[in-house]
Amino acid sequence: MKQKIKLFDPHITNNECKAILSVLKSKYWASGDGSNLVAQFEKKFQNFIGAKSCVAVNSGTAALHLALSLEDISDKEVILPSLSFVSTANAVLYNKGKVKFADIDPDTLNIDPDSVKKNISNNTKVILPVHFGGLSADLKKLELLAQQSNSSLIDDAAHATGSKFNGKKIGSIGDISCFSFHPVKNLAMPTGGLIALNNKNSNLSKKLLLARRWCGITQRKGTEYDVKELGWNYYMNEFSAAIGIEQLTKLNKLNTKRFSVAKKFFEKINLERKMPLTPDCSYHFYWILVKNRTKFRKKMNEIGIETGIHYKPIHKMTLYQGQSLPVTEQISKEIVTLPTHPNLSQNDVDFIIESVNDLL
Repeated sequence: MKQKIKLFDPHITNNECKAILSVLKSKYWASGDGSNLVAQFEKKFQNFIGAKSCVAVNSGTAALHLALSLEDISDKEVILPSLSFVSTANAVLYNKGKVKFADIDPDTLNIDPDSVKKNISNNTKVILPVHFGGLSADLKKLELLAQQSNSSLIDDAAHATGSKFNGKKIGSIGDISCFSFHPVKNLAMPTGGLIALNNKNSNLSKKLLLARRWCGITQRKGTEYDVKELGWNYYMNEFSAAIGIEQLTKLNKLNTKRFSVAKKFFEKINLERKMPLTPDCSYHFYWILVKNRTKFRKKMNEIGIETGIHYKPIHKMTLYQGQSLPVTEQISKEIVTLPTHPNLSQNDVDFIIESVNDLL
């Protein structure tokens, strides 16, 4: 029986195994102050994306929570897309902000700058785009809108490790970028996240984040320390950092392979409505839009190809109901995500294309 083609599958070698064993034997598995391998990973990732500063945390959700905590959004509006994982919106509520959804561009599925502009008010504090599937949102237009509305631009880069906008790495543009390093992501870890800082107050922001990721602890000398404000238990562990360091050494190569998969999908899948092709995209997955989605996915599963739905719109969930987003709502009924992970063989890719075309 043919082995099932997974939607997501992390690429590992003996290097990750050796790194984990080294941490295990060291018995130095975690530290709230983020020293040792966590600090090494922060520096290596900072150099990789070209950010001013980076702070590693234990998840993408934690990254969003802490990043928004820097902006004092209490009772202020944060504009974001609904077509995202719910953490993007939850992080706003964690900080007592108000969620305001903008619609998406039907060609890219990223937040539509025209819809953002319509939703800006005197109460807008942050514009929060998501680089959907690794395809960058239009940061030039969004940055201009943020400047005009005296807002901050914080981007959710959970899908976009290694992606670019106009040739510049995501994480080196805008005020703050938030990354996620879950096992399904392009840079895989058991769990992990990171906040990349590029604003004019990045040094001060880093100090605040370092305290907030470790229960508010500051001024630590030996066993003495102080707590001046509330913080959280969000620091990254050494196992995740060890894997992250190894994954980072081959990330460009793995993303290049993802692009080659996406290129074949773009050229050979017989659909007009599908994800655009650009070498600046990291292709966390590849989306297509199909009618009769339930039947299509059932058939794909029966022949051994796992597909996904990214995502059920956040504004359709009970906690966030209240807005009408016509484009998002239509897209969400038809979107199907296909695998692009580096473990796919050429036969796998050809089989996916053939199967999609046969079932359309």
